[in-house]
Formats: sequence, C-alpha cells, structure tokens
Amino acid sequence: MTSSTLTPDRAGVLATLRAGDAVDGVFACTRKERLLTRAGRPYLALELRDRSGTLPARIFRDADLHGGRFTSGELVAISGRVARFRDELQVELERIERVAGGEFEASAFLPTAYRDLDELDGFLEHLAREVCDPPYRRLLDALLEDGELRSQWRLAPCTRAGHHAYLGGLLEHTVAVTTLAQELALQHRRLDSDLLLCAAIVHDLGKTREFSYGASIELSDEGRLLGHVQIGLALLAQHGGALLDEQRMLALGHCVLCHHGPDAAPGGRFQSVEALALYRLNALDAGVKGALEHGLDPRPRAARQPARA
Repeated sequence: MTSSTLTPDRAGVLATLRAGDAVDGVFACTRKERLLTRAGRPYLALELRDRSGTLPARIFRDADLHGGRFTSGELVAISGRVARFRDELQVELERIERVAGGEFEASAFLPTAYRDLDELDGFLEHLAREVCDPPYRRLLDALLEDGELRSQWRLAPCTRAGHHAYLGGLLEHTVAVTTLAQELALQHRRLDSDLLLCAAIVHDLGKTREFSYGASIELSDEGRLLGHVQIGLALLAQHGGALLDEQRMLALGHCVLCHHGPDAAPGGRFQSVEALALYRLNALDAGVKGALEHGLDPRPRAARQPARA
C-alpha cells in the first residue's frame, strides 16, 4: 500500500487517512489516558483531533517519558503510522510532544462549518434589514456594527457535542431559525413579524461569550456560571437599553428567555405567540440538524431529554 505523510500545513485530513499511511504533523490532543497492557506495562491511549474529525492513537515505547511532555487539551507534534486494530484505524505513535505556545492557533484544529461564513454573514445582514420597526432595527444595527461581537458571532458553535457543534455553528443556526421565522410570519399575518425576526436573530446571542477555544471547545467562566440565556439578556440590556422602550425590551427579553420553553418564565407560560413561535422554530432547526449529524434518537419518547439549542 502506498503511504502518505501528513504535515502541519495539511492539517485537516485525519478523516482521509488509511492503514499504512505515515503521519507527521500537529494535532489537538483531546484525550489522554495512562493504561496497562496485559503484561503490566504502561502505555498511553490518546485521541487526536483536526478539523476533519478524530482518530485514536497509542504509544507503547517509553510511555511515561512521553506522557510527561504534554497534557490533554494541548496541541501536540506527533509522528507515527496508521494501523488497523479490531477493524478500527488508530495511529501507532513513535513520538509525541507539546507544541510551543503561539506556534499554531488551537482553533485551527477544531471542526468548522461547511457553509461559507461570509455568505451566512451577508444573509444575516439581509434578514436584519427585513425588520421594519425602527427601534428593533436600530438595536440590530448596533449589534451588527459591534466588531468584537460580530467576530464572536461568526466564530462560536451552538453546542459542544449536540447540534451545530463546530465553529460557525451559531451563525448557521441563527440564519436558519430567522429564515424559518420569516416564512412563518408570511403565513400568519397576525404575528408581530418585527418582534419575531428580531428575537430569532438575537435568541442565542449569549453563545458569543459562552465558549472558550483551545484544543477543544469548552465553556467559558460566564458560560459555566450563567449560561447563554442570561448572558444574552445582559447583552440586550447593554446594547438596547437606550434604543428600545420598556415594552419592546420586555417583549424581546421574554422571547429570548423562553426560547427553550416556557419553564423559564414566571408562571411557566408563554406570554406571547411570538415567544411560542420562536421556541418551536428553534427546536425544529436544532432537532433536524441534530438528527442529520448524529442520527435519529432510538430511545422511546418518554426516555428522551429535550434538546438544548
């Protein structure tokens, strides 16, 4: 079999490797375990990641020596060869060590959206222009003109392991939910389309600060302690406090608060049809995308937990 070599400038091809291929490059190490062989000798069981996916790896020779050179969650330089073990591919390593900080961007080794982010970004601007109510439109303009917020909007995933669990996933999901909201408003003219479209655009705004990025996607301190809903409400208050009157702020905040369901609202009830609509549309996109990425849930309905989008 013809072998190939993976180098750092070709990062993103783990999914294309075959048994017998030589591997020499930089990857994110997302799991590290010290285990023992049947003979009682230590070895390291690892998981390597690049943008295309993950692949298990093992190192048997001088396992403890190599293990002291890096930790899980870091970028590592490795060399080895792909082998097949129990019908699965794994990398048999000869060398592994930590990559010097700043030499590579860790986010370059995380999965990314397949759709073009510039195209999605432009579509988001188009959808914002569909909002005719001046105060809501001014709020959206202020959000889209915030350069730091906009860059995080493009970078963030929606989840770490569920639907849209890749860089750019937030922007993709936001565009999808808002497009669905626009179509629903055309079918039901009694809906406040400006409120619904605005709420669809900002419903996951808190995810722009929910995550941190290294060798894997993790929760930021804000994300761990507050969650994206509370972060999003704070961002709306920060940007919209001087732009929205109290009634509009309350209506928009209620939609954001309830986009996972009415339990978060006082009394556990939706207080507007727009909030109900956003909840259903958000769950629709999250559920369909999750099924496409991870398959249909085989468990009985009663055993399922609702997806958090």
